[in-house]
Amino acid sequence: MARAMFEYTKTVLKKVSFNSDLFCKELQKSLDRLLPYEINELVIWLRGFTANKPELLICMNLLKK
Repeated sequence: MARAMFEYTKTVLKKVSFNSDLFCKELQKSLDRLLPYEINELVIWLRGFTANKPELLICMNLLKK
């Protein structure tokens, strides 16, 4: 089930990536919900996903907390 949550999180983040505010909110929810090793995987995925989306880079500040 944990893997399903990780995949669901990626799907949601892809769908809301058109709006940086929504993206930040969903990212915060996912950080509260995922397991530590899944957060590490999410960080790796996010670096690739946001590489060509500079408007979403501000949300990466949530990962530093």
